[in-house]
Amino acid sequence: MDYDFKSMMNEKRQKVEDLFDFEGSKVGRGTYGHVYKAKAKDLKDTKEYALKEIEGAGISMSACREIALLRELSHPNVINLRRVFLSHADRKVWLLVDYSEYDLWHIIKFHRTSKAHKKSVAVPQSMVKSLLYQILDGIHYLHANWVLHRDLKPANILVMGDGFERGTVKIADMGFARLFNAPLKPLADLDPVVVTFWYRAPELLLGARHYTKAIDIWAIGCIFAELLTSEPIFHCRQEDIKTSTPYNHDQLDRIFSVMGFPQEKDWPDITKMPEHLTLMKDFKKANYGCSSLVRYMEKHKVKADCKSFQLLTKLLTIDPLKRISSDVALKDPYFSEEPLPTRDVFCGLPIPYPKRDFIAEDDNDTKSNKSSLARVSTGGNTSDAKRVRVMQPGQQPNQQWFTHHQPSSQQQASVQQQSSQPQQQIIFTSNPSATMHYTVSSAQNLHRY
Repeated sequence: MDYDFKSMMNEKRQKVEDLFDFEGSKVGRGTYGHVYKAKAKDLKDTKEYALKEIEGAGISMSACREIALLRELSHPNVINLRRVFLSHADRKVWLLVDYSEYDLWHIIKFHRTSKAHKKSVAVPQSMVKSLLYQILDGIHYLHANWVLHRDLKPANILVMGDGFERGTVKIADMGFARLFNAPLKPLADLDPVVVTFWYRAPELLLGARHYTKAIDIWAIGCIFAELLTSEPIFHCRQEDIKTSTPYNHDQLDRIFSVMGFPQEKDWPDITKMPEHLTLMKDFKKANYGCSSLVRYMEKHKVKADCKSFQLLTKLLTIDPLKRISSDVALKDPYFSEEPLPTRDVFCGLPIPYPKRDFIAEDDNDTKSNKSSLARVSTGGNTSDAKRVRVMQPGQQPNQQWFTHHQPSSQQQASVQQQSSQPQQQIIFTSNPSATMHYTVSSAQNLHRY
């Protein structure tokens, strides 16, 4: 390419540092890099933004998938990717999204810490209901457009602070998301098993190869239980999460200690799971005869006859084929009784949770493998490695607003193609017979095939 032309284009290309102030405003890490709180230098733009800096020379496969998906998605409860900046000088990539002041990991931690100090601890029931409703609404939109999130956990559920979208849930971190179709491709052939252990569905732990959107529903059930009790329902010791294989004895033991051992009448296909023989060798049903979700939740003062518990049992159904879907869950009687869910999960009340702290640039927030594993195990984030290059995508469609109890037909319709570069686009459709897969080819461009 002509040197003068390249120089001219470099001068014309808008640079992130020319448009936004973010120096000294690091607030944390995403899946693949640092996150900064940013403000536009244009004084007319008063919004707060988050800038994700992709670490390394290029972009990770995880970030590549997230960009490709977020460019096409538009829903009030899914994070809004506004822009992508590519710095040719140092090969850095920046993602610009709306800034969310809170996330469920910190909100639940706030209540758990209060509990340790014997203060009022429970997350308000109206807030729990509004949070759950908006999570389900966002996931229903993803599932209707053939997207599995695959890594739902409290740290990936953001909540907007004061402003126009105050108290609105944003589902974030789509780096592990995948498109799926019927018949479902065996994703386990392509990727290591994902979903943080504490939020991982039993079919994944037993080596299921054709897992479905039911894995997201199980994770939502885990988050719901955590909101109701301020404690992770299936927590396991940190050292038990080091393995990357699907089967994990200690995590299954924790699930059975809460739910009871699965009976074949409750889950007929359990005998078809790849790790079923290992399961029967490692576990004795008699050891879990006194375990049940009813007993566990009653210990946390959630009664079996309340509608919240009844919905929880549907979300945490052991058989993935019987597990409730997001669209049916949105119509559950739990959401019809007072207090009704609201678009501001804080219900207009003062927000008691501390805002995010700025982190010094020389802070090492992954001081050891142990601390990194600890954060992942409790629903936090860490970074991943393998990196490829990607070209700069276009802009995300305008964000809609949460105004109704059911996803609109527009949300489930085809999302319009945004760019003149079809090789980088993923087209969502409501046609279940359409084939929708994507890959990274030549380590540069995202292709659909």
